[in-house]
Amino acid sequence: MLITPEYQTLQSQFHLERPDYGISGSKHVEPILNFSKKLNTRDILDYGCGKATLQKGIPFPIQNYDPCTEEYNRRPQPAAIVVCTDVLEHIEIACLKDVLDDLANLTKHILFVNVACRPAKKFLPDGRNAHLIQETPNWWLTWLLPRFTLHSFQASNGEFTALLMPLQIPSETNNV
Repeated sequence: MLITPEYQTLQSQFHLERPDYGISGSKHVEPILNFSKKLNTRDILDYGCGKATLQKGIPFPIQNYDPCTEEYNRRPQPAAIVVCTDVLEHIEIACLKDVLDDLANLTKHILFVNVACRPAKKFLPDGRNAHLIQETPNWWLTWLLPRFTLHSFQASNGEFTALLMPLQIPSETNNV
């Protein structure tokens, strides 16, 4: 399960009520455009896109997926470049394995992740910190490395950014 129905409802409500929630994608436009050029592809998926601010900085259409926004909740197709920024720390721990497996199945060539390892400034309507998972970069690597090969990794200011490649070629049909 990628998300429980209760948490999906809570997140959907939060996205609607908070214009400042789900807007960090724009910070990653430059590296994503560079990867797009290097791989000579426009096949990009923003996984957990929130308000699709990455798309706003990319001069061509990309896939935007977020199960908690009505506009972008349609299941995506595998893509050459999968971007997952400011998402994984918001995943319910019981769903993390399935989400990471989903990312591995959707990633054809590279996965670009940015994960906060610290508490969020925002709190969910039920009182929990918006970052459900606040763990060290090493903890995250124990979850990522069974599914991906690490190409690059940089940790700073309570977060990390990594470029990963899937261990296996994704299936063209994704029935998750």
